[in-house]
Amino acid sequence: MTPTPPAPAPAPDFIIIGAMKSATTTLHDQLDQQPGIFCCEPKEPYFFSNDEVFAKGQAWYQGLFADAAPGDLRGESSTHYTKLPTYPHTLDRLADHAAQHPGLKLIVLLRHPIDRLVSQYIHEWSQGLTKAPIDQAIGELPILTDYSRYAFQLEPFLTHPAFGPDKLLPLFFDAMRAHPQQTLEHACQFLGYPGTPAWQEQDASNVSSQRMRKTWWRRAFVDPPVFGAIRRTLVPQGLRDRVKRSLTMQSRPELSDAARQALTECFDADLARLGGWLGLELTCDNWKSVTRDQFPRWVKPPQTEASPRTTEAAA
Repeated sequence: MTPTPPAPAPAPDFIIIGAMKSATTTLHDQLDQQPGIFCCEPKEPYFFSNDEVFAKGQAWYQGLFADAAPGDLRGESSTHYTKLPTYPHTLDRLADHAAQHPGLKLIVLLRHPIDRLVSQYIHEWSQGLTKAPIDQAIGELPILTDYSRYAFQLEPFLTHPAFGPDKLLPLFFDAMRAHPQQTLEHACQFLGYPGTPAWQEQDASNVSSQRMRKTWWRRAFVDPPVFGAIRRTLVPQGLRDRVKRSLTMQSRPELSDAARQALTECFDADLARLGGWLGLELTCDNWKSVTRDQFPRWVKPPQTEASPRTTEAAA
């Protein structure tokens, strides 16, 4: 009697790879709500990017998808995967994984590069990575600019033989806001989803500007629930409110004209490359009007690198 082959280890069929602060959580949640699609928890395992997570091993990663039903499309969403140069080993690790799972597909959400940068700055401020005003922080934290350089982030995926343009779907943040159902259908068609997806309306609010900075003051006065009763008894409400206000960004930060102009020049050069690959004329000034109604495909992507096997055969 022929033994039954073991079931393949669970692995993702798709990954949302970014960009940070571009509504990846919204798309992840919408996909997860569709029958026949399973998105892992945590949403962002960072397995292929973060060394300390990768060290947990394939068995740990595969375990994130163990609860998927047979036949489900399985996915995860880790924005660290489009954070060069912070995580330099991501692509090689993903490519090794894709060699074992050649059906793996990638999705990237793209937001106006300056808007995305400002939203990331608020996040980094709340995490205590910077205390500087936004103009100063741009000079001190190159990641604010780097993560909005979409051609720079995506070219390695588009040119790698394990991926290429057929395996990477670009979506626009503004199109998803304007046409959520159509965006979801577009994503599901790319993934090979057999059903008809339905966008689920949700209460949404932008709380980025109300994030509270992580400090010892916050830990002492706000966070630890075990001290809640003592805190309420010993620390007057007025003082607690003042501490919260001092640790909360009260309004969205504004770039100076000079900083915005410098960013525009930087991003326009990158967007010219991206737009050429998509057959679109993209600039910071026209981004929202152009992308609002677009569901693009790669029409002239950068040339894919020859794989070692192809190179050897040619020789």
